[in-house]
Amino acid sequence: MFTAIALLFIGCNEQPSPPLSPEEALASFVLAEEDLEIQLVASEPMVQDPVAITFDEAGRLWVVEMLGFMADIDGTGELDPVGRVSVLFDDDMDGKMDRSTVFLDSLVLPRAVAIVKGGVLISENIPLWYAEDTDGDFVADKKVLIDSTYGGSGMPEHSANGLWRGMDNWLYNAKSSYRYKEIDGKWKKDSTEFRGQWGIVHDNAGRLFYNYNWSQLHADLVPPNALLANKNHTPSSGIDHGLTLEREIYPIRSNTAVNRGYVPGTLDAKGRLLEFASACGPLIYRGDALPQSYDGDAFICEPTANLIKRNKISSDGFMLAAEGRYKNREFLASTDERFRPISAASGPDGAIYVVDMYKGIIQHGPYMTPYLRKITLDRKLDQPIHMGRIWRITSKKENKQQPANLSGADTKTLVHLLEHPNGWTRDMAQRLLVDKADTLSIPELNEMVTSGSELGKLHALWTLEGLGAVDAELCLKAMKANDPFVAQTAVRILMQMKNQDVDVIAQFEEFIQEEFNKAHPVLQMQMVMASNTVSAEVAFEVAERFLDIYKDLPLSRDVVMSSLADRELQMLGAILSHEGWEDREQYKEIFLEMLATAITNGGSVEGAKAMFTLLESNSGQSELWIATAIAQGIANAKRPENTPSIELEAEPDIFKGHEHLPAEIVLLFKDMQRHYSWPGKTDSTLPDSEISNKINREVYALGRQQYLNLCANCHATNGEGMKRFAPPLKNSSWVTGDQYKLAMILLHGMEGPVTVDGKLYDIPDILPSMPSFTTLQNNDIAAIATYIRNSWGNSAPEIGAGTIGRIRFRTQGKITPWKATELDTVIFDEKL
Repeated sequence: MFTAIALLFIGCNEQPSPPLSPEEALASFVLAEEDLEIQLVASEPMVQDPVAITFDEAGRLWVVEMLGFMADIDGTGELDPVGRVSVLFDDDMDGKMDRSTVFLDSLVLPRAVAIVKGGVLISENIPLWYAEDTDGDFVADKKVLIDSTYGGSGMPEHSANGLWRGMDNWLYNAKSSYRYKEIDGKWKKDSTEFRGQWGIVHDNAGRLFYNYNWSQLHADLVPPNALLANKNHTPSSGIDHGLTLEREIYPIRSNTAVNRGYVPGTLDAKGRLLEFASACGPLIYRGDALPQSYDGDAFICEPTANLIKRNKISSDGFMLAAEGRYKNREFLASTDERFRPISAASGPDGAIYVVDMYKGIIQHGPYMTPYLRKITLDRKLDQPIHMGRIWRITSKKENKQQPANLSGADTKTLVHLLEHPNGWTRDMAQRLLVDKADTLSIPELNEMVTSGSELGKLHALWTLEGLGAVDAELCLKAMKANDPFVAQTAVRILMQMKNQDVDVIAQFEEFIQEEFNKAHPVLQMQMVMASNTVSAEVAFEVAERFLDIYKDLPLSRDVVMSSLADRELQMLGAILSHEGWEDREQYKEIFLEMLATAITNGGSVEGAKAMFTLLESNSGQSELWIATAIAQGIANAKRPENTPSIELEAEPDIFKGHEHLPAEIVLLFKDMQRHYSWPGKTDSTLPDSEISNKINREVYALGRQQYLNLCANCHATNGEGMKRFAPPLKNSSWVTGDQYKLAMILLHGMEGPVTVDGKLYDIPDILPSMPSFTTLQNNDIAAIATYIRNSWGNSAPEIGAGTIGRIRFRTQGKITPWKATELDTVIFDEKL
């Protein structure tokens, strides 16, 4: 019905939208700051359908051109090999490209390029290639397959892209859980955490940033793979952290040619898009051509709305957050409907470069709705094709200094450039030193670590790491640096070194003991993650301090758990013997639960018996919370598929004669039994669990984990709510009722007053509103919903990720929390 109404109302009133010349397009731009200007760098026919760019050491511009994408309304010929990577040259150094050369053509939907030692990496629709020009004419004459499965699905917005060189010398990707690095002449593919959708970048500290079409900015709070050190624990924080709930955007033209334009609330009365629909191509500004106030800010492309948003990044210890720099306007917006900023990049001159696909159709064919199809054809947005522009945003104050050509730079110059004010220059100098395996640079790099600027020290350490030339003594000195990120990096690299000397570990242990209390939170976090190398006594001491200091942050628990591989049982015994742990606090409950889950995942008979003993000894009234936490943790365990049960000699006493215990823990004891076997036990003797057989246990376990991270601080670990915070979820019809209403609440939040189980809750008995979880993935939200619908006596059907996705789609434009009165009036057909 929405589509039909929209077609009648809008489809007949919109006029054709012709393409503008580059000069006309320049006049269509509105910048939020008067001291900046936007300039044309290249346009069609020199570039066509550009989607990504990078610069090489000589300042040449490499452009990925996806000519096969949506050549017509039906996407005809999408898999034809018509894509290419071109090299653009600015011969007269006036800032505008003069000519281009096709480096590699006959590609299917290429999407990323990275300059590497000897050549370039190019990602095609599915494969990843290494291409090389051996005769200096900038035309590839060598092409080697690196990974035949790089792209994944092959769909442009759901396949790996990025090829971003991190500060740690690995190449990271968006929409991917793999990273790449050349080691001893061979390319290594390594597993890493899944990140983002289109585009990836890092800040001056080396932290990775990315986004999703509906959520404008996410980041890593911890180094890559740091939380994966404990195979028995699955972290759920620290990576893919949403930095802001802000979704509002402020276009300066109508955006009716958007796929969701027919959904009420997507467009305002003037047809302008209200919130992000295609956030992509993030950039953290690290240049020196714009005023210093721009340093570290995030720039997010929104091609559907013809704009770029600017965010200020703020930090609190190791946590990050973002906030829009402007109210009711954007950093860059255009009245030209075909302005499609797909990605942004830093340049050798310190400016911001914008990749403009300049295309009428931006929506991929499989997602082309009847509404969008009609709008596109009626307004002739399907033609012409194969246009494209590259723009530069810089200060109006003329920068007389030309960017240096680093292709012939000597060792001393490159080392010096590691502390250049332009982040692009620092990154390039590091890459060149590492790729050249320039061992002559080692003495000067060591000197830079000792006496250089903070940024220089950071890059020098990673350059030495890339050269395989890090000295343990140098790291021991560098970890005492004033800058927390230099110190963190020194600890990271030190812990990566193999065959560590006993004396080095002793010095590191002494450093932790002496410096932990006064260290910056970032360094404290790294100390804990590296503490698995030191004695258990010291490791557990700093872990407990860290948990106590940051008890309200879920990340603190994941950080500690990552450091406890094969020490979980020892840690459990230690903390329960320490004074203060008998006092019930929510963070202690959650951590005990996580320990019990990890011990069970490890499959140790010794661990099982130890936990049974703890369950029996903590079943008294005052300690029952400890037993409940341990039992819940065992029940949560998700041991590897096809892994045999933990074999016990006989049925544990804890599973017998517990009628005197509360029903909640009895149900947990029943659920625990699936992890164990003993003589005489069969499936028919296994008692019914609290969890319905219809509920996917992995989804349920994920939901519990996310619930503890995001909801328990207000609703309590047992779903009974907390005074001054939130109402109960137990026996709540808001939880067990209509799936779409619960999905709407989780996506957008809810304001009081609200009635639960016949009781009215309002300020001051609860907080004014529940926050939105819109930055979470659909499967995470679905897992939370499924968990709370099937816990604490609640029983309701599982909610799937598809349902969350449909509700997210149909509630576009909702940027404030729901009121109970609003939800009472909403009726959706849940099958749509």
